[in-house]
Amino acid sequence: MKNINKKITGLIVTGLLVFSSCTDLDINRDPDLLSPEQVPMSSELPGSITGIVATMGSNYAIAGGMWSQFWTQSAVANQYKTLDDYSIPNSAGQITGAWSNMFDALTDIRNIKANAVRSNNWNYYLIATCLEVYASQLLVDMWGTIPYTEANNTAILNPAFEAGDVVYDNMVRDLKDALDRDLSESPIANAPGSSDFIFGGDMDSWTQFANTLLLKVYMRQSEARPAVAQEGITSLINSGAQFLSQDAAVTQFSDEASKRNPLYENEREQLNVGTNLRASMTLGSFLQNAADPRLPFVYDGTNFQLQGNYNDGLPTSSIIIMAYDDPVYFISKAESYFLQAEAAVRYMNGANAEALYNQAVEAAFDRYDLDASGLLAGLYAYPNGSNDDNIKAIITQKWVSLFPGNGCESFIEQNRTGFPEISGVPQTDAGYVPGELSYSIEGRTGGLFPKRFLYPLNELQRNTNAPAPSVITDAVWYDVN
Repeated sequence: MKNINKKITGLIVTGLLVFSSCTDLDINRDPDLLSPEQVPMSSELPGSITGIVATMGSNYAIAGGMWSQFWTQSAVANQYKTLDDYSIPNSAGQITGAWSNMFDALTDIRNIKANAVRSNNWNYYLIATCLEVYASQLLVDMWGTIPYTEANNTAILNPAFEAGDVVYDNMVRDLKDALDRDLSESPIANAPGSSDFIFGGDMDSWTQFANTLLLKVYMRQSEARPAVAQEGITSLINSGAQFLSQDAAVTQFSDEASKRNPLYENEREQLNVGTNLRASMTLGSFLQNAADPRLPFVYDGTNFQLQGNYNDGLPTSSIIIMAYDDPVYFISKAESYFLQAEAAVRYMNGANAEALYNQAVEAAFDRYDLDASGLLAGLYAYPNGSNDDNIKAIITQKWVSLFPGNGCESFIEQNRTGFPEISGVPQTDAGYVPGELSYSIEGRTGGLFPKRFLYPLNELQRNTNAPAPSVITDAVWYDVN
């Protein structure tokens, strides 16, 4: 892990994104010469946010979209063959970037948090804590154990790895601590504003984000620690906590080099291959079978490629629709409602679950300015059946809503819940059910699906506390399916 104590300059460059932020910087002093305590929080926050965005929107999005079967490797390119056939090595850039770049972002985030404590600025403290937990949850969910308590500490060269449940308890503790602070005591002269690319300094929205993130952290434990999940979620809902009713997203992209949506930048600009990713039969067949009007906003046609069929796929297979100004969602409005709907099913005796589910699907359609009412009265109608039936509907629609950039989230959710279900027959079989996950045609793991990222080779070599090398099909702690 990198323990470099980075400084933020007037031009913040993080991953694939470049944002100019000179707010509160003294132009007569070189910011690279500032100590960590001297870096203005308003100058460090943009780099923290874009660090997560660049990593989540590229490394995590590409792998997650492949393993959620939003797309498959083109037959006329080879960039992601090892992702599609589950043979990706731990030295691959996708793996090392997802690890090191996210921890780099956490370096800035934790410095903001420390400076916020020094100045009693609980606004920045809440924002930094939300970003810290959001980034850490992605890491721990994809690797199972990570450094958390000792991470990003320049005095600790070999930070200890903590088990997933321990990290989760620490994340809950940190979120509750930040939510308990009195935001009104923060200095008015140093309030978050335009440097906050997500909510523009609106602290009510950050409080809702923190509550929604806490709900997500509890929900992820529904199978592995059901009592912890139930107690936490029940208490949270009964407390009257307000959850997100808007998107938590970065939208400030422009059609300039390194200022575009990171997935678009990576696939359309840097690789210069507009057809590297092809429409997967899995998602494509689901949308087509339902006559879902989102289909033409997802793929440029209906010539879907069988998952993993990069050796025999047709060069004319449909490609992915993406744009330079696509938002990068931390938690979308739809995801917030899907989380609340699942919580209602599992822990609130189904109270208001149907209404929350409908709001979630409507929000997912609203992204494309489409009307969901027809399908909600038909094929997508809330089942009002068994808990399993209701959760299946919720998670399936959540899966679709996470296209294109949050496929890692749907991959993790599939591991937790088992939805979408895994097909028992190939996609060429007449009995294939549209939308069921299919083992990659070129799969190299004997029929077993990927469950995690491998620990990066450089981390295993440098950190004496790193765990034993993992296998890509090893389940992480929250996955008991």
